[in-house]
Amino acid sequence: MAHGLYHYLREMWKKRWDDPELARLWKQRLLQWRREPSVVRIDKPTRLDRARALGYKAKPGIIVVRVRVRKGGLNRPRPNKGRRPKRMGVYGYAPAKSTRLIAEERAARKYPNLEVLNSYYVGEDGLYKWYEVILVDPHHPAICRDHELGWICSPKHRGRVFRGLTSAGKKMRGLRKSRGLRGTIKYKWKKKQKERELKKRHEASRGARLIAPDEIREKYHKGDLQ
Repeated sequence: MAHGLYHYLREMWKKRWDDPELARLWKQRLLQWRREPSVVRIDKPTRLDRARALGYKAKPGIIVVRVRVRKGGLNRPRPNKGRRPKRMGVYGYAPAKSTRLIAEERAARKYPNLEVLNSYYVGEDGLYKWYEVILVDPHHPAICRDHELGWICSPKHRGRVFRGLTSAGKKMRGLRKSRGLRGTIKYKWKKKQKERELKKRHEASRGARLIAPDEIREKYHKGDLQ
């Protein structure tokens, strides 16, 4: 069976460290990327197959930015002076955000007039990780006329990366996890919608506070229900 270009690009990416020539090329790239600034605009994606799968198009209004993020945890050095272990300030500093989401936010701050569409991993060494972020201009006519990307021109999508609406943000919020069918987002939404229709749920409360319908309330006041 014949495969397309993107299939062979994916296979080459998986085996980039097995081939000596590709491994040497990637090592040179990492050495070069480390000397560059933390946020760099590039002409074309490094992983074209992944960028195309996430919505990238080679058209005006779309740019790709490579972002460098520091690796490792945030644990502090253990102090050598006297204090109890709880107050040493060594543990408990793990970031709540992923490095991919941090890269998206840094790219959005660098280009405030653009919106983050998506991002993907491109490489790492012992100190840094690199991600490429796809940015879209929501005011460009070529984007607003696009039937696949026109949704991002709506004002309700402004600052979506800072509201956890990108793919990395939804994963950080736990919306990618599922414990069977009853743990899916669609099931929970349908359950809450049914509670709204039956007037069993109040939107101001975090939980499902029961609100009895009018018929049950009248019976309760008459004394039929205890």
